[in-house]
Amino acid sequence: MSVEKIRCGWAGSDPTYVGYHDEEWGVPVRDDRRLFEFLILEGAQAGLSWITILRKRAAYRAAFDEFDPEKVARYDARRIAKLLKNEGIVRNRMKVESAVKNARAFLAVQEELGSFSEYQWGFVGGKPIVNRWPSLKQVPPRTEVSDKLSKDLKQRGFSFVGSTIIYAHMQAVGMVNDHLVDCFRHREVGRSRR
Repeated sequence: MSVEKIRCGWAGSDPTYVGYHDEEWGVPVRDDRRLFEFLILEGAQAGLSWITILRKRAAYRAAFDEFDPEKVARYDARRIAKLLKNEGIVRNRMKVESAVKNARAFLAVQEELGSFSEYQWGFVGGKPIVNRWPSLKQVPPRTEVSDKLSKDLKQRGFSFVGSTIIYAHMQAVGMVNDHLVDCFRHREVGRSRR
């Protein structure tokens, strides 16, 4: 007899969402390109559901050169106009232009500090914050750390990086482990502190 795994309630039953929850969410990410991908996708998600963005992720990867920040930073008005016709992504001019702007700011951080990962992870002392929430109602939409990171990103020229968006980003890339304590991933992610 197999025992059903207990997951965070937000994962639901959609296979895309369940797969994301079980394999990615909360796992520490130190690779700059993957951090850039999550930053752009979190910004695209503003005002929408995360499942909408997950379903469009493959189209985003194709449209944005596999999230290569050097390539995205060079997008011009013609390329932006082409992206705004791409039905596979969220066709919001401000979000598309933000991706290009953020790519340029991302490269500036790399130039200044050597790696975006070192910069971003510095806000949590290089290791994940492990929370022990028993209920989804207790998980905050933002924290003092996300406030600080958001403010610093804005000062560096990033957009679509409000504190709530940044907290969701921190959760996604494992800077914070917000899997509920009864979720089977809470302990597993805690072991993958890389």
